[in-house]
Amino acid sequence: MIVKTYCARMDHGGCGILVHVENGRITKVEGDPDSPLSRGAICAKGLGQVERLNHPDRLKYPTIRMGKRGEGKWSRISWDEALGIIVEKIGETIQQDGQRAVSFAQGAPKGLELYLMIRLANILNISNISAVGNVCHMPRETASILTCGFFPIPDYDHPPSCVIVWGSNLFQTNEEGILGVQLRRALDQGAKLIVIDPRKTAIASRADLWLQPKPGTDLTLALGMLSVITEGGLYEKTFVETWTKGFPELKEHLKQYPLDQVSEITWIPKDKIFEAAHLFSKTRPACIQWGNALEHNINSVQCARALLILMAITGNLDVPGGNVNRQGPPIMRPGELVQIKKFPNKKENILSPQFRLATMMGFVPSQLIVKAILTGKPYPIRCMYIQGSNPLLSYANATETFEAMNKLDFLAVSEIFLTPTAQLADIVLPAATNFEFDDIGHFGLPHGFILARPKIVEPVGECWPDSQILNELGKRLGYAQYFWNDMRECLDEILKPVGMTYDDFKNVGILRGKWEYKNYEKKGFHTPSGKVEIYSQQLKDWGYDPLPSDQELTAVSDRDPELLNDYPLIFTSAKDPFYFHSAYRNIPSLRKASPEPLVLIHPETAYHFDIGDGDWVCIETKQGSIRQKAKLNSEISPRVIIVSFGWWFPERKDLELCGWKESNVNVLTSNDPPYEPAIGSTSLRAVPCRVYKSEKF
Repeated sequence: MIVKTYCARMDHGGCGILVHVENGRITKVEGDPDSPLSRGAICAKGLGQVERLNHPDRLKYPTIRMGKRGEGKWSRISWDEALGIIVEKIGETIQQDGQRAVSFAQGAPKGLELYLMIRLANILNISNISAVGNVCHMPRETASILTCGFFPIPDYDHPPSCVIVWGSNLFQTNEEGILGVQLRRALDQGAKLIVIDPRKTAIASRADLWLQPKPGTDLTLALGMLSVITEGGLYEKTFVETWTKGFPELKEHLKQYPLDQVSEITWIPKDKIFEAAHLFSKTRPACIQWGNALEHNINSVQCARALLILMAITGNLDVPGGNVNRQGPPIMRPGELVQIKKFPNKKENILSPQFRLATMMGFVPSQLIVKAILTGKPYPIRCMYIQGSNPLLSYANATETFEAMNKLDFLAVSEIFLTPTAQLADIVLPAATNFEFDDIGHFGLPHGFILARPKIVEPVGECWPDSQILNELGKRLGYAQYFWNDMRECLDEILKPVGMTYDDFKNVGILRGKWEYKNYEKKGFHTPSGKVEIYSQQLKDWGYDPLPSDQELTAVSDRDPELLNDYPLIFTSAKDPFYFHSAYRNIPSLRKASPEPLVLIHPETAYHFDIGDGDWVCIETKQGSIRQKAKLNSEISPRVIIVSFGWWFPERKDLELCGWKESNVNVLTSNDPPYEPAIGSTSLRAVPCRVYKSEKF
């Protein structure tokens, strides 16, 4: 039997796949050539799903910790016992310290479980949901809502004539809702390509123009390009005059960013900045494919705003081949699913009300949860429930995160494998993987469609989907009226507004909204002024910069000679194409393809520090040190090293928590201020460092 479905949870998913099933067991996965999204493409992670599903180390039963945290002593218990303990601990914490002492946590959103976690929290009036949204997607989305009223998607259905790929590596790590194969088709059809990335990726190798910025200077570069466009009259005058607010203020503001200074700060020659601005503004339609790398510094929101302004003033907003508004199908709205009205005073109770954009999206920047656990300020957090997240690897300042996880009175984790974070839990719940439950993909994402991801095989052991766990917790906590008898009822309720059941949806596979262009001509933009708000009065009223402004025109190392002497290099990081953040280092085919954490070093730099290709090196910052294996690369700057992200070693039982700190880049990062003022982003890249030869651990 062959089942058509969509890839999920190995990354953000979306590729159409064919799943081969024999005797109730999945034997093979391959790309679906008839998929309207991926047209047969599939990556190594997609192929590795079968190994994950049938992996011998999968968690199969609920367990309770018997020894000290991290000691590795567990006892199997029933689901009834496990859920009973979690309900008891949440209840005791609320009784003793109030709802604010409980926190939920989610990593990269993977499906409906994020929304059901928020639903449970809202119904319980628990305000603190720890998330990495401040460094992943949300700076771009909130900046978009403020600036133009929607999240602008690159339109590859009508091939653009020019694409800027900025801080994105779409050929290897798909964005949520956008696949690398879509960009590849546009390039094959002749689109001009500008790539902005410190590393010469596979995409950069195809570029007509590759700009190699100093890590962390993306906002300065964007402002420099805007300056060239506005001074040269290269903007779309009719659109700017009719549909933007604040263009004169922008022109005046950009006088602070002369091209000489921009070039010096970004390390990019003036002529290349000039060429990029001209190519993008003159080659229409054009779009910007922006990536998560832009959000790993304290200019995240303002950088996104600058790129939105680039889209707008060049006449590439909501036009075929530009960055467009993709309306989703008229199903249940996310706000209704999360029961936002059940917690009307959430903003008054949330841990970090000063971060208005984070509060608007309903989450707390993860570093503030960590600090509240450790300090008890502004109030203590004592109890935590985590799903789909590995904070020891994904939160800034891993050492402090480790201390916080150990200090909690109670920690419950739902997981597929026993990750370093799960090894610190009091209760571990075995989560089902995709193929083992019915799901709706891309719900709540601003890409204009949802995907049917039906159950194909029975879960192994006693694994439950996260959505089922949350549904059962809600009922046991005394709120059965807000939950469902089973999760099929939930799925049917989500689809009810379009007159479908989940069974109907499975037969359709993909459901799109009504996709149109230039909707603003009928209704204006969904902003207070009805226009693209280059100058944001909302941001000014909240105490933030109303125009994109660089908080620090030069990196710390440029301002502090002593720091430059001690830490002469700058590190940035890269996600491995064979893994999803910190997940799947135990999948044999993926680990064979990428067996060790690699740090890219320029040969000149390696020679200076007596490092050879393949040597293990120590990478050190003011925060800490780790070890990775050197790989020489002549196409990065000699002043920069590129560190692998998300590494731990499931096979190394001899190391503490399977080697959570040996090669973990977040041992090197800080979770202290300054933060991005509106959403709380931390500096995860562009960090001063030094390297020297080391022994392998």
